Parts: sequence; structure tokens; C-alpha cells
Amino acid sequence: MKKIVTLILYLALIRAMATAFADPFNKRLTGEERARLEKGEVLIRNTGDIDKICVNKNDDTRKMIDIIEELDPAYLAEIIQVRPYKGNEDLLEKINGVFLNITEYTTIPYYSERAEKWYMLYDSAVITDMQTLRTKNDGIKTDILADMEMDPFDIIKTQINIEKKDSSIFYQMMNLNILRYHDKFNAVKPQKMKSVITVFRDGDKWILYALGTVDTYKIFFLKDRVETSFMNRIKTFCNFIFEKI
Repeated sequence: MKKIVTLILYLALIRAMATAFADPFNKRLTGEERARLEKGEVLIRNTGDIDKICVNKNDDTRKMIDIIEELDPAYLAEIIQVRPYKGNEDLLEKINGVFLNITEYTTIPYYSERAEKWYMLYDSAVITDMQTLRTKNDGIKTDILADMEMDPFDIIKTQINIEKKDSSIFYQMMNLNILRYHDKFNAVKPQKMKSVITVFRDGDKWILYALGTVDTYKIFFLKDRVETSFMNRIKTFCNFIFEKI
């Protein structure tokens, strides 16, 4: 019996060590990209396909990857940054505060390549409902409904889900209504535009990782315009969150 207990403890230790030293990134992350992350730069990868992302599926990324795999979107981008843990011990508290400050989303500057002008990403952002509860694993979960106005899509009925734990945080924002492009045609179905962000500790580093995605109607003659219009907005939002902390 003693030998069995010893073996179980040994296997548990091996598993814990393997997890602790596992690289959060896979071989799709190039040497140049890894070097940029080591310098603290924000890396944006126009992945285009969930099978081409550069992060491994682990306990902290599994939920967001599963969400995107189920959506199977037409467009996808990764936004990544690595920060040292030392000196940033309160990073989760800071980013949680940014997530919850919905009205500040209206201060996000956005550059329109087509118009060659700067705008605010959101013209207005109003919370219509907000609920917070403590989860079984002693985390804090917040669910928010908000009306967010974004040109050229008018009001976006938005659902935001945040779950904060001791060493990680998860964020998801998605549309609940059909988005119409300049009120001329339907561009995105409900729950088809999503920004998903996770921040988790990896040894002496914080990994900030986001997936921005949209699955649009197949309008071949507007493909480039729609891709630019949606994906640039999603990348702008995620980059703003990272820079704010």
C-alpha cells in the first residue's frame, strides 16, 4: 500500500513539473515573433484559421479555443503580449478594472483605413444589466449586457462575460443581434463576432492572449472591405486593453 501511495505521489509530481515547464506557445510562433514577445511588444498575427494559432491548449486557454473552434469563423487574429510577473503582481486586478469600465470603451481611438481618418471605436456604451457571483473555485464571475454603438453598424447588443481566478482571468465579448453594414445589408449574425481574452501566469511571466474573430455572411464582392472593417476594429479593441494596463 505504501508503494502505491509513493507511486501516485511520484506521478503527480512528474505531471506538475511537466505542466510547470510546458511552453505555452507551439512551433507556429516563429523565432522572430518570440523575440518580439521577449521584448514586451504586442504581437498581432492575422492567423485566419483556428488551426494556425500559436498557443497550446492548456487549462487557461482551453475555454477560449473551444469557443472559437465551435464558431469556425471566416476571419481570425491573435493578439499576444508577455510581461514579467515581478512588478506586475496586481496585473489581474488592473485588467479586470479595465474590462468592467464599459463607458471607457468610448475613448478607444480607431483609424479607418478606407476613410483615412481617426474615429472613436464606440460612439456610446451603456450597461443595461450586470450580475456578479462567486464561483465554486472561489473565482468571481461577472455577466454584463450592454448597448454599444459602433459606426457603421449602429447599436450592438453586447454580452460580456468575465471570470477572474487567483492566477488567471477570462473575458468574452460578443454581439447578440444582427449587425447591418451602413443599414444596407446584414453583415454578421448574432453571436458571430467575438473578442476573447485570457491572461494567465506562466512561471515568472504573465501571458496576455486574445483571439479576435468574426464569421460574416459570404458576400464575395465586399470580402476585403468587411474583413478590414471588422478585424481592424477587433484588433484595435484588444490592443487597447493590453496598452491600458
